[in-house]
Amino acid sequence: MSLRFFLPILLFWSTSILLKAQVRPVDWLIHPATAKAQVLVHPDGKTLELNNGFLRRSFRLQPNLVCFDYYNLSSGQQLLRAIKPEAKVSINGKTYAIGGLYGQKEQAYLLPAWLDGFTAGDNDFQFQSYAISDLQPYLKWKSATWTGNPAQAKGKVLSLVFNHPSPALAGLKVTVHYALFDGLPLLSKWVSIENIQSTRSYKLDRVINEILATPEEESAVVGSPAQMKKPQGIYIETNYAFNNAMRYEISDQTTHWKTDSSYTSQVNYNYETPCVLEVYPDYAPGIELQVGETFQSIRTYELLMDSYDRERRGLMVRKMYRSIAPWTTQNPIFMHLISKNDQEVKNAVDQCAETGYEGLILSFGSHCQMEDTSAANIQRWKTLSDYAHSKNILIGSYSLFSSRRISEEDDVINPRTGKTGGAFFGNAPCFGSKWGLAYLAKLKYFMSKTGFNIFENDGPYPGDRCASTTHPGHRGLDDSQWRQMELQKSLYHWCNENGIYVNAPDWYFLDGTHKIALGYREVNFSLPRAQQKILNRQNIFDGTWEKSPSMGWGFVPLTVYQGGGAEAVLEPLSEHLQDYEQLMVQYYGAGIQACYRGPRLYDTEQTKQTVIRIVKWYKQYRKILNADVIHLRRPDGRDWDGILHVDPNLPEKGLMMLYNPLKVPIKRSIQVPLYYTGLTESAAFREKGGKPLRLKLNRAYEATLQVEIPAEGYNWYVIEK
Repeated sequence: MSLRFFLPILLFWSTSILLKAQVRPVDWLIHPATAKAQVLVHPDGKTLELNNGFLRRSFRLQPNLVCFDYYNLSSGQQLLRAIKPEAKVSINGKTYAIGGLYGQKEQAYLLPAWLDGFTAGDNDFQFQSYAISDLQPYLKWKSATWTGNPAQAKGKVLSLVFNHPSPALAGLKVTVHYALFDGLPLLSKWVSIENIQSTRSYKLDRVINEILATPEEESAVVGSPAQMKKPQGIYIETNYAFNNAMRYEISDQTTHWKTDSSYTSQVNYNYETPCVLEVYPDYAPGIELQVGETFQSIRTYELLMDSYDRERRGLMVRKMYRSIAPWTTQNPIFMHLISKNDQEVKNAVDQCAETGYEGLILSFGSHCQMEDTSAANIQRWKTLSDYAHSKNILIGSYSLFSSRRISEEDDVINPRTGKTGGAFFGNAPCFGSKWGLAYLAKLKYFMSKTGFNIFENDGPYPGDRCASTTHPGHRGLDDSQWRQMELQKSLYHWCNENGIYVNAPDWYFLDGTHKIALGYREVNFSLPRAQQKILNRQNIFDGTWEKSPSMGWGFVPLTVYQGGGAEAVLEPLSEHLQDYEQLMVQYYGAGIQACYRGPRLYDTEQTKQTVIRIVKWYKQYRKILNADVIHLRRPDGRDWDGILHVDPNLPEKGLMMLYNPLKVPIKRSIQVPLYYTGLTESAAFREKGGKPLRLKLNRAYEATLQVEIPAEGYNWYVIEK
């Protein structure tokens, strides 16, 4: 039989293999990706393409620029069903489209062949040019602590320039920026508006920096948008989130899934399918763009998902953060000190140095006042800071912003009443008031002069709008939220530039904060220790689906906290050493730093040696303990619970922590999921770092392990190749 007979079959096979290779790259959560971000110009000269091996986003340049292709190369999903403008901007009360074309009649799907028949809008901003550049770091970040990933993300930036044909808008230049990242199915998008050639200012209200007409997640003949699922193939985050929820989805202020009445072939009879994504803050920017000023919108991060599995989706989000916000991988070991005098600070520094701790935070209720910038106070704390640094201990302090009343002149003015009160925390100062601006300046001055290198900001501005027209930091209600947020971000940017570690209880990670609470109810820390141990493990389990271990902190009140009897406290530490050790193991075993709040870390030599032993163990396995968490079994007090850390790039591919809440020892047979360790055939388990036990993996990449866990205790296993 001739080769000609086999050639079509060979071509079919080779084409199929190539297509599969194109849409099914290696699992980037296990194997480092080699493909780099590229901006490609097609031979026809009419098309630009962003491509990094994981996603493809393509643009037709004429007669106006439009995105017509957004493709997930891993899953094979096309994320666009229709064309939309690149962005929309409200200027002087009128909304303008940035780019875009018109003429698509069928909105359920888009064929590239239709593009030649589409037309540009006369009143839209028109595409002029593009530029390609290397991705630059968003923050000028310096790390002074242990850091899991010290490298800034790399990639390419495509900048698309638009202007408007109207003479009234001739002085404005709008640029749409896309940053495509190496090694991730991720891009970022933002808009800049420059008023550099005009002789007048412009009022900018709503700036919509992303608009996508996506395929619907589900079809429903009847039903409201709230009842229908939102598209799951794309995950959105922006750097404009606040709510004190300790979770992004609840803190998000910018993601809006809308209906599309022009999509007349949809199944829903009332055209209410949520299938248009628009990204913008509801109450911002609202600013006057002055001559010579450039406005930068929020940054939208778009992560293309390839699974509905909760664990995998969480791993993807966590890998995104490790890459684009590497400062969140800093994770110093710190104590929360309650101090009344300077000698107690020195004593705590000495205990930190002796036990292996790396930082000391003057907790709320301590005698440090960062707002006092008098020469005497600065010198006092510089002396203590120098002492801490001489012992290689970081030092910093707590500072309260919100949940306090300053004055009628400086507090947020409620737009509903025209008076103070009614803010998120009841009463709160306005960051744009004279007091707020002075607070910002005082904090910077205090930290720069004393050398403090940890900053814990409690109750940062959570979105309160201020109706004052006399505050120097904003003009009025319209721009109050945006201007306050800009001030707050500037503080966290400054901290990163100066190597200052930031704890803040809201979702400001993408603008420089390092850690947030896992999520907890404060009064739970006045419950008996036996309850606290289980509740803390539940907090750890629940708080690590979207956050990596280094992004969350827990809490261990060593002394009385919000009430509670003797059964709730750890002091005297030597009398509750088993509980103290268990709480340390639970947090360090999860890679999470807790706020050990009290006057000391140890009270006896035995307590001291216990702390030293646990911290030494944590440091020995620090890399794998800071690696991602696989959730094994949530604590319920009825049987074992546990988590598994995984990192295929370390010698220790995994480290499993198991707990027994029962009053009797237990033996269990556990199916250990090892897919994300990168192991495929077998794994070596070392109980408490002892002799290896080699087990085969089944085709679900699981190993069956027989375990023993002591009564009301713990066990741990290192997993190696």
